[in-house]
Amino acid sequence: MKSIENAKKKAERRYGKALWGNPNSSFAKREYAPGQHGQRRKKQTDYGEQLYAKQSLKTSYGNIGEKQFRKYYEEAIRRKGDTAENLIGLLESRLDNLVYRSKFVPTVFAARQFVNHGHVLVNGKKVNIPSYLVKAGDVIEVREKSKQLPMVIAAVESTSRDLPGYLEVDSKKLTAKYTFVPKFDDVPYASQMEPNLVIEFYSR
Repeated sequence: MKSIENAKKKAERRYGKALWGNPNSSFAKREYAPGQHGQRRKKQTDYGEQLYAKQSLKTSYGNIGEKQFRKYYEEAIRRKGDTAENLIGLLESRLDNLVYRSKFVPTVFAARQFVNHGHVLVNGKKVNIPSYLVKAGDVIEVREKSKQLPMVIAAVESTSRDLPGYLEVDSKKLTAKYTFVPKFDDVPYASQMEPNLVIEFYSR
């Protein structure tokens, strides 16, 4: 648990912002780069801004690997509609992300481990692949033997995050129905994301 929190803080230090919208983060209102002297960030080149946006977005969803992240971009292009919206929809549909959004665990990093260790069911079947893409209408559930884990109890009782509108969560049964694939504006703390810059990066 401590290592997960440390990873989260390290990521926020790297990108100089509260990636997950935590108002208590030391970076929530910070205008300066990390470092002893807290110098104001220099204006980046277009390429630098695009690279920064890509790395930041990958981290927001639990440090997704480059190979897999590029596949999301390629799938987003293949689908009809706005590519940036498609990319966010794919990322939000990841099982580990939805476990996190449902408040079954405290962080997206914890969600990846939670899924990996077999604590989650999708439509009644165990799924231990964090990148598994959940479909609209699918039901996610914490396994019965895992519902009393201290981490789960603490996350459910926490008031630091609100549930998004695309999840119908029963906090007592620890189930969540994925009602629809969200658009950018539906996603919590979407202002921290810059998917258009990510699309520009891969389109170069």
